[in-house]
Amino acid sequence: MSNVICSCLLGDNTRVRLRLSQLLHSEMEAIYGAIADDVSSDICEVELQGCRREFFVNNTGIPFTIGMQVIIESDGGYDFGIVYSTGQIARKKIQLKGLDKSGQEWTAVLRVADESDNQAIVELKKRQSEIREVCLNKIKKHELDLKLVDVELRMDQQKLSVYYTSSHRVDFRTLVRDLAGEFKARIQMVQITTREEARRANAFGPCGCLLCCSSWIPKIHANPFAEKSQYSETSGNESHAFNITGLCNRPKCCLGYSKHEKGCRTQPNVPSQFPATGSRVNTPEGAAVVDGVDVQKKLVWLRYLKSDQTRRLPLNKFNALFVKK
Repeated sequence: MSNVICSCLLGDNTRVRLRLSQLLHSEMEAIYGAIADDVSSDICEVELQGCRREFFVNNTGIPFTIGMQVIIESDGGYDFGIVYSTGQIARKKIQLKGLDKSGQEWTAVLRVADESDNQAIVELKKRQSEIREVCLNKIKKHELDLKLVDVELRMDQQKLSVYYTSSHRVDFRTLVRDLAGEFKARIQMVQITTREEARRANAFGPCGCLLCCSSWIPKIHANPFAEKSQYSETSGNESHAFNITGLCNRPKCCLGYSKHEKGCRTQPNVPSQFPATGSRVNTPEGAAVVDGVDVQKKLVWLRYLKSDQTRRLPLNKFNALFVKK
């Protein structure tokens, strides 16, 4: 992947994400029912630079709307972001992420960005492009074996985060001293993975849509199909690398959400521990046939002849119930 400059905030892609969030909020009552009186709107989700989203408490007394630019506390200073979700939607996201713990303290939103703040944000974006060029020259000067991905200058210009990728440990102490003397700010070197690099690129995938990791997946995690050798069992000796790998040169995140409702009927070389597709078994609910198998997830799909309903069973449970020892 080539070097990228993350244009997550104030860009066209951001407008798409915010529009999706607005549609979700407009359907909130239909999804979750009437809003309870005890649900406060003091917690909001704010999108920061680098497609990062964090939760903050709104102590300004001003109700937030989606897309509003705000100034937030950040590590002893302040930074800017865009309100992404509020109210009950933000509360639901907190519950899904397991952050709704008693005594949880949230960083505060300082104020709504005014005209002077908006102008400062535009100037900050321009300066980050200049800082990136300086960092590239410094890396070349010190002959460091790393790839610069992105730079983030905090709004108060007291902290500079440099994101990079490298296949091994890098001694960048001289680089940090050089950058600190150049920009008179605290330097933070952050090593990221190729998946994180793709997310920060905020680009489009081969499907024509925004990358899932940039648009809606809240957290990048290890893909369940990470071992490419698993694909060889179902590929029929054909190369489908262009279908299964993303811009990060790793298996696509969307593969983890693939559903095999009808099983994998055309799989060659199915291991012997799996039942043959079409074989019949007797269950307490009546006769059923093996409708398909999923080799990767070790699942067996049963279809009941009487009701034509399907049921998914783990392979070990199927063998325990129906295979004679």
